This record gives sequence, structure tokens and C-alpha cells, in this order.
Amino acid sequence: MYTIFTDTDCDVTPAVAAEYGYKLISMPFSIDGKTYFPYEDSDDFDMRAFYDKLRSGVLPTTSAVSVEKYKAYFRPEFEKGNDILYVHFSRAMTCSFDAMDEALNELKKDFPERKFYEVDTKGITIISYNIAKEIGDMYKNGATPEEIVAWADREVLCYSQYFFADDLKFFKRSGRVGGFSATMGTLLGIRPIIYMNAEGKMLSIGKERGRTKAIERLLAYMDELGDKVAEHRIVIGHTDASDIAADLAERIKAKYGDNVNLEIITTNPTAGSHCGPNGGGGFFHSKHR
Repeated sequence: MYTIFTDTDCDVTPAVAAEYGYKLISMPFSIDGKTYFPYEDSDDFDMRAFYDKLRSGVLPTTSAVSVEKYKAYFRPEFEKGNDILYVHFSRAMTCSFDAMDEALNELKKDFPERKFYEVDTKGITIISYNIAKEIGDMYKNGATPEEIVAWADREVLCYSQYFFADDLKFFKRSGRVGGFSATMGTLLGIRPIIYMNAEGKMLSIGKERGRTKAIERLLAYMDELGDKVAEHRIVIGHTDASDIAADLAERIKAKYGDNVNLEIITTNPTAGSHCGPNGGGGFFHSKHR
């Protein structure tokens, strides 16, 4: 027996977690010295209120999950005799997994027979969301942890994500994106185009003036890199920008057909703390990243 875990930085909500049988790890953010753990106390989270706070000038910060908190997540499953498979966002983006490794080293002293497997999605938000769903389906169909890890080794880098931010002050504070000029975000109407690379890091690869040009740039990457796009799930993520998501969805359906498997989701608050409001992007199956 094994238990599957994922985290909120994968855009997984309690409803999605319950659908696939995931245990959900909450990734924290802080505002004005108070730390919040999304979905720990409620199955709902008011995304609009969160992003409105960011629009008002609030700049949240994020932090790692502690060693003790990881132990509190994993210990009950090891005590039940279950192994664990954890599908998580990119290790390259956080020191949180150093704390996880420390927690596991301590737990294995008490549970030396238990196994821990992990799938690094080398992404965050919509890449990780899709991979978590794919693995969730495999889990429900009886796949072993070894089969899932082997699938991930083949497939993780065949998923791509491109998005644009509306205001770079959030990224400039966090330092989570490489490759853009510190002055880019001060230029009126400039939208940096950002993607997740093969190392699981966010990089800026260009810029466009205005949302329409930015959306067209995203679609151009889908055309260039896409691999059997219409045969796989397409996910649109946005930071409380439903108009951008709707525009992108309409354009994708015009190219790939109205019956494509397309989902629109709101970016989780921890990732949104870095991206800021009014941004959007898309995920698709690709030849490579």
C-alpha cells in the first residue's frame, strides 16, 4: 500500500485532491507578518480577495515548510505501514525540499522499512497540476510507485508552460525569474514572457507590448513546440484575470477544435505572490521544453 501526496503549489485544491486520493500539503505565504496555509482550515480560498490585496499594493512573501510540519504530514502514513509517493513542484525553486529531506532522514530512523518516492514536476502551477492529474489517474488504475516514477522520468519534460506577468514588481522582489532586465517592468505596457525550463526554473525569454501581443506570443510557442496538443489536456492558468483566460481559451479552441480537453484554473496564492495579479498563461504537451 502507498499514499499519494501533492501540494498546493501544484494548483491542486481539496476537491481535486479528493477526486484522485491525494493528501494535500499546504505551501505557505505571509502578509504583514502573518503566515497563511491555504486550505488547511477550509476547503475554500477566496482568490479574488487575495489578488485584490495585491492590487492594493500588498507584497506577500513565501517561505519553506518546516521539518516538523513535513514530519506531521508523513509520519501518520508510515505508522499505518504505507509507503509514500509525493508529486511536487520544482525542487529548483525552493529550499523547502531541504527541510523535507531532513524530515525524511529522521523518520526513516523510526520506519526503516518504509519507502518514499517523489516526482519532481520541474514546474509549478499548471505544469504540476496536469502531471498530478495524470499520475492521479494512474494511481486510481492501480499503477505501482515504480511505474509512476518511470512514466514521470519519460514524460515530465514533454510538458511546457508559457505565461506573462502584468507587473514585474512581484518577481523583482522574489528574485524567482532569471533573464529579464530589472527595468523591464517599468516600461509602460511591457509584458515579459516567462517559461519553465528543463531544470525547473522560471526564465524570461522575451517581452511583448500589451496583452494581445503577449497572448499571440504564447500561442506561437504552442504552434512551434506542441506535440499532439489536441490529444492531451490543455490547461490555462491566470492570476485573477478571467478575461485573459477566456481570450486564450477562445483562440486555442479556434485552432485545435471546440472539443479539446481544456481547463481554466486560478493560480494558487503562493505562486501568485510571485507573479502578481492580471497575468495568464497556458500549458500543453510538447516535443520538449
